[in-house]
Amino acid sequence: MEVYFPGNKKVFANYKGFTIETDQPADSGGDDSAPAPFDLFLASLGTCAGIYVLGFLQKRKLPTEGAGLVMRITERDPETRLIKKIELEIKLPADFPEKYRDAVIRTAELCAVKRHLDQPPAFDVFTTTA
Repeated sequence: MEVYFPGNKKVFANYKGFTIETDQPADSGGDDSAPAPFDLFLASLGTCAGIYVLGFLQKRKLPTEGAGLVMRITERDPETRLIKKIELEIKLPADFPEKYRDAVIRTAELCAVKRHLDQPPAFDVFTTTA
């Protein structure tokens, strides 16, 4: 991944042939032209759980229409302002079999992004010059 600064408060990343664009909100000096990096972090949690739920439904040939997830931040540390609790609501079709409810929750909890938060990697940060 290569990260670069195209102007103002924008920070872009080239990764696997994609350009991932981020920006800061206008009230933080940005142009509000793209999600902020933290927004992408939150989206990665929701979409990761989502792909696991979608796979669960597809594997069992269950309907996906109307299915999805709603993610809510339900608690923050007042001093650090860091998130303390996130709620994932799995929206299931009306005819979803009751016997799979616990299993679909366990499946969402297998999300690789969430598991990395449970056991975070170590970071080595260093500098080089051009």
